[in-house]
Amino acid sequence: MNGTRVARARSKSRSATAAPAEPSRRRAPSIVPRGTVAGNSLVAVVAIMTFLAGIAVGAVDIVRNAAAEWHADVLREVTIQVRPVAGRELDAEMGKAAAIARATRGVADVHAYSREEAARLLEPWLGAGVDLAGLPLPRLVIVRLADQGEPDLAGLRRALAEQVAGASLDDHRGWARRLATLSDVVATIGVGVLALVLLATVLSVSFATRGAVAANRAVVEVLHLVGAREAFIAGAFQRHFLMVGLKGAVLGGIAAALLFLLAGAAPDLVAVIPGGSDAALLLGRVMLDRSGYAAIAGVGLLVAIVTAIASRRTVAQTLRTID
Repeated sequence: MNGTRVARARSKSRSATAAPAEPSRRRAPSIVPRGTVAGNSLVAVVAIMTFLAGIAVGAVDIVRNAAAEWHADVLREVTIQVRPVAGRELDAEMGKAAAIARATRGVADVHAYSREEAARLLEPWLGAGVDLAGLPLPRLVIVRLADQGEPDLAGLRRALAEQVAGASLDDHRGWARRLATLSDVVATIGVGVLALVLLATVLSVSFATRGAVAANRAVVEVLHLVGAREAFIAGAFQRHFLMVGLKGAVLGGIAAALLFLLAGAAPDLVAVIPGGSDAALLLGRVMLDRSGYAAIAGVGLLVAIVTAIASRRTVAQTLRTID
């Protein structure tokens, strides 16, 4: 009998000792309820904000890359314009200008436009078949600069002024400055749009966090009473809103990336339609490279991080008012 009682006592003590370990295997319940209407609405808001930020960042990347390519193309060429001068043969002056350009240091190639090529340049404005023989049209000499070395443009300009009547050199520096200014303006607008999106995200998350704390005020007060620290409670809200931010950022980033993919494929899709070649030419081709898609992903991650930080700060401020 005594042995039986001792065995039962040992069995009860083992079960009592093992019982507290069972709840630790279960997942602790979340302080903030999941799948609420407010939470789904916040996911939609974050997705929209990320979509707008992704479009802004992608547009800035496209414009900056295009401006860099245009800038490089513009700086690799200069143009000599030879105007008709009374008493001078225009073809002879064109030959002089081309010869001077070929002899200039840093020049890779020279192409002198013929009368027919000059007329074709005016066809988009004057139409085809117009007789331009009686018009004093200037002629162009396109000078392609070498990739290596500094070209002697000052010497070329001086030689043209001394030896060729009616010649002028355009090094396109004005166009290069305009392109650089345009790129800087677009980049500034993109940064401004991104800042406004982040500000709107912070405000939206702050309001949603205050609402979540107010809805779960009883739970938060009980946690305070049992000794839970503010860092524990704020961490729970931060994890919840980080997941909300990640969901919204993924949805918005994917939508922005798909939009740029569709914009890149739009000319090919339109060109197959009968009579759509002109429309495809008007649309142009918008291509976003890998750096642009990486920037969209980075913006999505930034929005998610801002969402988590804003929720934690808001919870900390709200808990002080509860105390």
